[in-house]
Amino acid sequence: MDGNFNENDISRVVEADRAHIWHHLSQHKPYETTDPRIIVEGKGMRVWDQKGKEHLDAVSGGVWTVNVGYGRESIANAVRDQLIKLNYFAGSAGSIPGSHFAEKLLDKMPGLDRVYYCNSGSEANEKAFKMVRQIAHKRYGGKKHKILYRDRDYHGTTLGCLSAGGQDERNAQYGPFAPGFVRVPHCLEYRSFEQDGAPQENYGVWAADQIEKVILAEGPETVGALCLEPVTAGGGVICPPEGYWERVQEICRKYDILLHIDEVVCGVGRTGTWFGYQHYGIQPDMVTMAKGVASGYAAIACLVTTDAVFDMFKDDASDPLNYFRDISTFGGCTAGPTAGIENMNIIERENLLENTTNMGHYMLDQLHALADKHAAIGDVRGKGLFLGAELVTDRDSRAPIEEKRIQAVVGDCMAQGVIIGATNRSLPGKNNTLCFSPALIASRDDIDEIITAVDGALGRVFASA
Repeated sequence: MDGNFNENDISRVVEADRAHIWHHLSQHKPYETTDPRIIVEGKGMRVWDQKGKEHLDAVSGGVWTVNVGYGRESIANAVRDQLIKLNYFAGSAGSIPGSHFAEKLLDKMPGLDRVYYCNSGSEANEKAFKMVRQIAHKRYGGKKHKILYRDRDYHGTTLGCLSAGGQDERNAQYGPFAPGFVRVPHCLEYRSFEQDGAPQENYGVWAADQIEKVILAEGPETVGALCLEPVTAGGGVICPPEGYWERVQEICRKYDILLHIDEVVCGVGRTGTWFGYQHYGIQPDMVTMAKGVASGYAAIACLVTTDAVFDMFKDDASDPLNYFRDISTFGGCTAGPTAGIENMNIIERENLLENTTNMGHYMLDQLHALADKHAAIGDVRGKGLFLGAELVTDRDSRAPIEEKRIQAVVGDCMAQGVIIGATNRSLPGKNNTLCFSPALIASRDDIDEIITAVDGALGRVFASA
């Protein structure tokens, strides 16, 4: 091929993709005989592929990102104007959009005070882990360095984040992992019967108490932080049961453990509040976020902390190693905070938090109606426009449907022109949850279209069941 590339020549686009692109999360052997999918255009809730086929996107860009929908000219124009004025300077200096966005963001996060910019959720979590380790060395002789994470939770793709990864199939073949990361049990009430000693009542408090048992076994003096998703995302859309978060907060304060909330998926409106943790009346020490921060219009992630955490890195000026010795190259790009400002403006201007709550309730009701119709749906759960339906072979045993049938449902919906998600290659034997995260702009008509597609897919895939 020569260097002259015409984007309107779709056949050449496809061949260049097949020859040169290494796609995420993909086995490429099938592309030897079938074309890779190319997404060409997006507008509102919909995208079009290289064949001109229209799809309703019920997963916000495939990975829970495009919160305010496609084709937002106001974000694109703001970014363009900023890049002409100043596109980049290292994060060791400030910028106008960086200051503006930090102030706007923290206004939505009472009790939190500082923003550290970087460029991905994985990187934001790595920064948090590094801070915990540095605090351990500065304050505790290196001893209080362990980081607890939860079964089924996911925190990113780097080796450090995989060390804190509660999804064994995502971790497979990438070890050995970093020491000092310790798993605690999940809090999925629907599968509490698989956990020894789980009670019929007050499960949330019991599940949190299992974290305290791990802390005591490890030694509280060795545990520096607990890292949890507010609602477990790729591990099955798990909403914490009643009493869970309040008890978790109490345990962290009891043992002087930093509470790190990973809002990479839930942050900036996904659950109907600005951040998922705000449903539960807790006050974290550290919050990480990415995906919805700029709805995919620019690469941006943030680690937000309290001043109490920040002050630990400036309290001894005589120590030349005292400050947080870290940099994120593209954390200095001004496109991210510029896009983040307008993204939040859109959410406020269009009352999208209210829409997310209202449409989330509507979609949850429609999923429950599907469960009344299809015995394969064992459980429906979610918060805002972040919902899941767990599929089982029968409701008495709650035995998970095999993954290939889950993917058949996803594939059937795709053929109908509706893109949905599912847990996949993450949880051994338990990749059986359909996942839904339409943009915060979703209407009743959009949700009805999603539900109709899933209804038809379930009817066909399980017709012989």
